[in-house]
Amino acid sequence: MSNSPTAQRAAVIGLGSMGAGMAGALLRAGFQVSACDVNRQAVARFAANGGQAAANPAAAAEGADVVVCVVVNAAQTEAVLFGPGGAAETMRAGAVFVSSATMDPAIARRLAARLEETGRHYLDAPMSGGAARAATGELTFLASGTKAAFDAARPALDAMAGKLYELGDAAGQGAAFKMINQLLAGVHIAAASEAMSFAAKQGLDLRKVYEVITASAGNSWMFENRMPHVLEGDYSPKSAVDIFVKDLGIVQDMARAEKYPVPVAAAALQMFLMASGSGMGRDDDASVARLYAQVAGVTLPSPKA
Repeated sequence: MSNSPTAQRAAVIGLGSMGAGMAGALLRAGFQVSACDVNRQAVARFAANGGQAAANPAAAAEGADVVVCVVVNAAQTEAVLFGPGGAAETMRAGAVFVSSATMDPAIARRLAARLEETGRHYLDAPMSGGAARAATGELTFLASGTKAAFDAARPALDAMAGKLYELGDAAGQGAAFKMINQLLAGVHIAAASEAMSFAAKQGLDLRKVYEVITASAGNSWMFENRMPHVLEGDYSPKSAVDIFVKDLGIVQDMARAEKYPVPVAAAALQMFLMASGSGMGRDDDASVARLYAQVAGVTLPSPKA
């Protein structure tokens, strides 16, 4: 998407692998972008690339037309908005808060109602696509909110999104769609890890396994995307194990509230929990394969020297 922005001031809260790419996409689209992060090095890199460094969400959001929040969870999102030095204090009237954290839909609805009482808009807009697509402005957004929220956010979304799904007129619907995606993503990573480690147990050439499976019916996007990490023995986090501990935990909470069984997602959650408990929580989520390998006594590829 390449429409010229009509709103020129943007703030990005959170400059991790996703937020840094999103902030860069906004800069390239002509926005004046102010950003903050608890990681001072990330803020310094952003400032070196033409952005404006801010000390906290309130400073970043001052006078902003759109505030894009790219933090880990609902608790951090609430703190960004309403905690000390929160963005809700300084966003201009009529500005929109674009919430991209994965969270329970009920919490998204609560945060939206609270912010809208102040005369600002809330767009429930979790995203998918990974750091590479964030950097090129080609993310997929699963968004819901009022027409006014969409209108206010559209120039920024045009800069950051390859696909924008408008999924309803109320916050929470985007979050619910994202949780369906995360259920499948977590299950697929766990299944891919199980299959690759099982292949190692059979003494198969893992690179040939990858070649065959990615050309066969058993392939999945997660197998194709994550198993190269196993082949290279590189578990530096693109998406960490603990992300799926959180997200599949939200799936469990939602399902329990609805008395809906999710046994496959529950099994996947246990694998991520065991990987995290084994000290791999901050490592790449493909580390579930390492857990299987430890249990089975098999050897996976080591990092290249």
